[in-house]
Amino acid sequence: MALRIIFMGTPEFSVTTLQALAKAGHEIVAVYTQPPRPGGRRGLDLQKSPVHQAAEGLGVPVLTPLNFKEPEERDRFAGFGADVAVVVAYGLLLPVAVLQGTRLGCYNGHASLLPRWRGAAPIQRAIMAGDEKTGMMVMQMEKGLDTGPVALTREVEIGENTTAGELHDQLMQVGAEAMVEAMARLEAGDLPLVQQPEDGVLYAAKIDKGETRIDFSRSAREVHNHIRGLSPFPGAWFEVEIHGRLERVKVLASEMAEGAGIAGTLLDDALTVACANGAVRLTRLQKAGGKPLAAVDFLRGTPLAACSRIG
Repeated sequence: MALRIIFMGTPEFSVTTLQALAKAGHEIVAVYTQPPRPGGRRGLDLQKSPVHQAAEGLGVPVLTPLNFKEPEERDRFAGFGADVAVVVAYGLLLPVAVLQGTRLGCYNGHASLLPRWRGAAPIQRAIMAGDEKTGMMVMQMEKGLDTGPVALTREVEIGENTTAGELHDQLMQVGAEAMVEAMARLEAGDLPLVQQPEDGVLYAAKIDKGETRIDFSRSAREVHNHIRGLSPFPGAWFEVEIHGRLERVKVLASEMAEGAGIAGTLLDDALTVACANGAVRLTRLQKAGGKPLAAVDFLRGTPLAACSRIG
C-alpha cells in the first residue's frame, strides 16, 4: 500500500527525490515549493522553481506560500490528509503545526553526516573544510535546525579533486535512493530512529560573496579546497591585469602542484600559482562574460606568463 506524501523542495537537487518517490508508487498529494522568482536575461520574467516544473509534469497540485504563519495555510497543509511529508532543500523553516501535520511526521533528506554540517550549505562546507567523506541522511524533523533523529545514512567518499557541483550530482542520486528506501521501511513500520550525538556539531553557513575571493596567502591545500568547494557556483575568483585592465577571473577547477614562491606568483606558463605553503595549478577558468575554458584554451586568448602576480 502506497503512502500519501506531501513533498516540499525547491532546487534541482530536490527533483530527483520527488520523481523517485512517484516512480516508487507513492501518491504525491501535493508539492510545496518556493514562489516563482524574477529571472531571465533582464530579470523581468517570473521563473518557477525546478521542483514546481517537475510537479506540474507529474500533474500534482503545487503550492507556493511565503510562510506558514497564517492558520489558513497550516489548515490547508493538514487538510491533504497525508501520511508523511518529505522535505529536501525546501528553503523555509517549518513550524511545529506543520511538522505534526501528517500522520507520520516530516522526514528530511540532508546532504551531510549529521551532526556535522547542519544548515544551508553542507556540500560546499564539507569540501572547503577538506572532509574526505560526506553523505545523505534521512532524519525525522523537529523544531531545531537539522537536529532530529536519524533514520538512514548513506556515506559518500569525497575525492581529492571533487568539486561541489560533482558532489551535488552524486548526492542528489544517493539521496533519492535513500529516501525511497526510508519511505518503504516507514510504510512497513521498520524505520528505526537514532538520536544525533551531541559532539561534533558544525554549522554550514550560507556562502557569502565576501568569502569567494581566492587568498593565495593560505596553504595550497586550503586554496585548492576553497576553489573546488565553490565550483561551479558562486565560483572562487582572483583579479589580474589583462591587456592593461584589471579583470576578475573565476577558477572552476584546480589541482595540487609542486613549487614554491611568493604567494600569488605564477611559477610557470601553465598557471601554477605559489601559495603560502606549496602551489596549485589552475585547470579550468572563466573570465567575466566568457565561457568556462580548460587552462590551455584560456591561455591562448589570455597569456599569463611566469612571474606574473594574481590575487
